[in-house]
Amino acid sequence: MSMKRTTVIFEKGGEEHTEETLKIALAGAKERKIDTVLISTSTGGTGLKALEVFKGSGLKLVFIRHQTGYPSKGKQMMPPDVYAKLEKAGRVVTCTDVLTGGVDVGVARQRPEKEQPLETSLPWIVPPVNVVIANTLRQISQGTKVGIEIAMMAADCDAVGIDKPVVSIGGSHAGADTAIVVTPAASNRFRDLRLHEILAKPF
Repeated sequence: MSMKRTTVIFEKGGEEHTEETLKIALAGAKERKIDTVLISTSTGGTGLKALEVFKGSGLKLVFIRHQTGYPSKGKQMMPPDVYAKLEKAGRVVTCTDVLTGGVDVGVARQRPEKEQPLETSLPWIVPPVNVVIANTLRQISQGTKVGIEIAMMAADCDAVGIDKPVVSIGGSHAGADTAIVVTPAASNRFRDLRLHEILAKPF
């Protein structure tokens, strides 16, 4: 048995594709009878746009934001008023960025303080496994990396199940330009995660 699906390919990535990507995700979820959509949203802009696009759809929306401290120490990128709006409409997940923000990345990336001896810094030439995975997924698109990462973050926080597919939306640093169908898995069960389809991505 086989099936024919359509993938939308954008000429280049970028936030200008946000609304179209959200609409593609909505149509894809409805066609496949998927009831949950994961949305990566750092400052909340994509999340607020999603509230407009998904209004009245009946779909469960899970908004995943960066961990606190990215990119500025002790700071959260999403303003409290935006958080409140998104939390009212769905669920907002805040946890460690499992592919790009864990302690292993911190050890490899964060330079030691000047008073520390140089030998306390691990060599940069051997990246952690999660960085290898992240960079491999970026070969498909930055948004694909994000979509898979947020699926694990949502599963880690018990915001989404691991027994059925969801639509996961990511982008190229701002907005959204990638939508994928994935069955989530917790980050400590990464090999259980399944990427089923790419609904939209940049060329």
